[in-house]
Amino acid sequence: MSAPRRMHLGWFMNFTRPAWTTPWVSDAEAREWTDGEYHVDWIRAMERAKFDFMMLEDSSMVSDGFRGTMDADLKHSLYAPKHDPLALAPVLARETRNIGVVVTASTSFYPPFLLARSMSTIDHLSRGRIGWNIVTSSEDRAAQNFGLDTLYEHDARYDRADEFVEVVEGLWGSWKPGALVADRATGTYVDASRVAPIHHEGRFYKVRGPLNTLPSPQGRPVYLQAGGSPRGREFAARHADAVICAAQGVPAMREFRDDVRTRAKAHGRDPDDVKVMFITLPVVAASHREAQQVFEEMQNPSETAVEISLGHMGALTEIDFSTVDPDAPLGDLQTNGHRTTLEKFTGLGGTLREATGRWATRYTNPAFVGTPDQVAAAMAEEFDEVGGDGYLITGGGSRRAIAELTDGLVGSLSDLGRVRRTYEHELFRDNLLAF
Repeated sequence: MSAPRRMHLGWFMNFTRPAWTTPWVSDAEAREWTDGEYHVDWIRAMERAKFDFMMLEDSSMVSDGFRGTMDADLKHSLYAPKHDPLALAPVLARETRNIGVVVTASTSFYPPFLLARSMSTIDHLSRGRIGWNIVTSSEDRAAQNFGLDTLYEHDARYDRADEFVEVVEGLWGSWKPGALVADRATGTYVDASRVAPIHHEGRFYKVRGPLNTLPSPQGRPVYLQAGGSPRGREFAARHADAVICAAQGVPAMREFRDDVRTRAKAHGRDPDDVKVMFITLPVVAASHREAQQVFEEMQNPSETAVEISLGHMGALTEIDFSTVDPDAPLGDLQTNGHRTTLEKFTGLGGTLREATGRWATRYTNPAFVGTPDQVAAAMAEEFDEVGGDGYLITGGGSRRAIAELTDGLVGSLSDLGRVRRTYEHELFRDNLLAF
């Protein structure tokens, strides 16, 4: 018999406080996460479990998308406080040896040269383990922190992102192999004939170059992308090494993966080089009964949980859901923000109140509720049926939740031969392509 297919694993989080309202987070941890030590402990646990990467989401605003004030955002710490993941990445890399560190940076707000230089520097500091989660952003409030009144139109943001990637790749390639010579006899450190400006003049960007950093270990960071719209899928298929997918249920998951692979092939890429990672929120506990109780509580959110969900939706879509009748059917809503997020939310059906209750468990397959062994078996079954590449875990935020997944669930997946038991390579990209 052939060995079972292995799945890649990542974890979706951000540089913010732990799950501070749970009994598993101390008062000190709730206040002192800003030095990065909590996230260091988190990524160390992930590396012991042989995860492929930690992915740090980001945003650049304090949202007033709910009730027109910042109250909900700050009260529940939804989008603020949130610290810069690019600054945290070298700290995480210095405390680990193999796991990838993926940071989010927006093509709508970063200048290409600054992004290229920062990523190259961190790839050196991590010895080839940095990744870039490419986003185009979705919030006008963030745009207003960068000199814009509103964001560019949805598809136009991806047009800019295509050119942005072209520019940064030109900068990363502006130093040819062998440029660094460090020849004491001639007193030459860099061979100037192997470094050249890129002289990019495009529709959106004008950048002379060359980059002023040495070529990094990976040449460029690993690219992650999460666009679910047709334009987002096209961008991901053209550029991404791994695509984050929020689809739930085997038919939707399979359709997404097949579509991205078809698009990648049309761009002349090997579809196997584009890993599709499905977001999931497993509910794991010592007994099935305990896990089921947690899941039921998630399905029946408190008023506070409803406010948190609508605060998130308001920030992501620029729609103030406090103005929507909670007991009326959700109508046709439009956004220039996260279109796929809005479509999935309204697609839950029913009233706003009912949709909000379902939203809390949108990433939880009911089969992924139980003991580590039960959830591992269910994940392996779905993985085989979909034909996917792996899972991006979300949730956590307390030491207990981290241990339940890294030691419990991944331990059971390892017993089934479904995850790696060692890192095969030194570079992040090579580990991602190992299977």
